[in-house]
Amino acid sequence: MLDIKKIRQEPDLIKELLSYRNLEFINVIDQILEVDEKWRKKLSEKETLEAERNKLSKLVGQKKAKGEDAEEELKQLNTIKDNLKEISELEPIFSEEQKKLLLELPNTPSSCTPRGKDEEDNKFILEWGEKREFDFTPLEHHEIGDKLKVFDFERGVKLAKSRFTVMAGIAAKLERALMNFMLDKASENGHQEFNLPVINNSESLYGTGQFPKFKEDVFKLENEDLYLIPTAEVPLTNLFRDEIIPEESLPLRLTAFTPCFRSEAGSAGRDTRGIIRQHQFNKVELVTICKAEDAEAEHERLTLNAESILQALNLPYRKVQLCSGDLGFSATRCYDLEVWFPSQNRYREISSCSWFSDFQARRAQIRFKRPNPQNPKKSKNELLHTINGSGLAIGRTLAAIMENYQNENGSFEIPEVLTPYLHEKLAQTA
Repeated sequence: MLDIKKIRQEPDLIKELLSYRNLEFINVIDQILEVDEKWRKKLSEKETLEAERNKLSKLVGQKKAKGEDAEEELKQLNTIKDNLKEISELEPIFSEEQKKLLLELPNTPSSCTPRGKDEEDNKFILEWGEKREFDFTPLEHHEIGDKLKVFDFERGVKLAKSRFTVMAGIAAKLERALMNFMLDKASENGHQEFNLPVINNSESLYGTGQFPKFKEDVFKLENEDLYLIPTAEVPLTNLFRDEIIPEESLPLRLTAFTPCFRSEAGSAGRDTRGIIRQHQFNKVELVTICKAEDAEAEHERLTLNAESILQALNLPYRKVQLCSGDLGFSATRCYDLEVWFPSQNRYREISSCSWFSDFQARRAQIRFKRPNPQNPKKSKNELLHTINGSGLAIGRTLAAIMENYQNENGSFEIPEVLTPYLHEKLAQTA
């Protein structure tokens, strides 16, 4: 959530920054300022009425002490009391209206985020790894899965509906191996591992910015204020909601493996074949919570952690920085890591590593006490910065391995780094 104080103080700057995303947000800023002005006028009126009330109360006391009639002053006091009550009742209405509008606004892009409209304006950073030259036509991952009988899309539909997949044999084992490998890599890189609830309340989803904008993309439990998480970013970040973290504990570097659930509303017809876009998928998430002055370096560090997994698996990938028009709702800066899919002859996103500034922390009230160098006894609560990224999306990693390591007979090799986690050297059988 954006800071209402900054919107009041620098409305033109906030409008300019949000216009790099979409011009429609300028109208929301105007609405927020209009509501804010109305409420501030009411607050000014309240202060005037309270001053008048105090003056009249004193006068009534003086008149009564002298035995004089104070009926007129008492009538005026009753009128003031009614007016103050009316203003008091308006406060939650104005507050809720302002909050609702603020929740509609995305984060402002950072000064180092490229300006642009869409993915065509994203900035290329690097390309890593050598793309394999095949002496046969490479199959798509789902075709390999069909040959090995390790993907069962029909039974996924029978158990749930489309975009749920049953995995068997080497595919299931490789998913488990990737989970353990990614968690081990995250731990090596200083991230503390957590085991988390995959059902969270709405407050948690508001805290990280999934609600209200992406509410239709989340599966809800009937008759409960509970939802299946779309990513472990939600519970990992909200572990510290409404808390003041000791400065000496910072930065917090966290990781978790969870299944993730997305209804994929509005994505009909996109990636319907294979396991690229599923309603349920597994992911290892990386989260960092830190002070503002450390955030840019921590963002780079977390992104390198995700890259190190792709490098260890020897999967060709590229890194791009998203432009302002392609940024996620809560992000101020973001790198996308895109892994190579030879069957499609293109890169596909496998991790988004985002820096959110204090946008999520303001929603979730995640703070620390900033010491006062002039007076150690005095300190000020300050919002922290949050960063997160996939490290990695396991299903997409599995698909990339199947395609990049495939053999002409429809089997595929196992990356060497994963052999300690598996008994199979080749995925010859289901």
